[in-house]
Amino acid sequence: MGIVFQEGRHAGEFLVSEGNGNIARETGTIKAGVGHLEAGAVLGQITADKTFVPVNPDATDGSQTAKAILFAGVNATTTAQRATLMVRLCEVNAEALVWPSGTTGAEIAAALAQLADHFIIAR
Repeated sequence: MGIVFQEGRHAGEFLVSEGNGNIARETGTIKAGVGHLEAGAVLGQITADKTFVPVNPDATDGSQTAKAILFAGVNATTTAQRATLMVRLCEVNAEALVWPSGTTGAEIAAALAQLADHFIIAR
């Protein structure tokens, strides 16, 4: 049998469409210690330091609210990393988004509604 290769997620592969130019994108800081995040990770923003982490519905630090989607994978295991984020005016493939392990269907539905408040529409 031949060698089997498994590709990771590609940058922006979750995007269906976005506003003209780069209006849908901004840069943000991924908090040190969150580890490796894949493209399409749904992010919340910590209110105190404005860094982004995977959305956590049980948190009370601001990260419980979905605010952005990570455009390309990033490794923030030991240091904070600047990253491109989808923050407004785009359509995304809901099946291609990355959620923290254990996220329930109800939590995903709530997070998608929060993203819709920023005109990030899941299809």
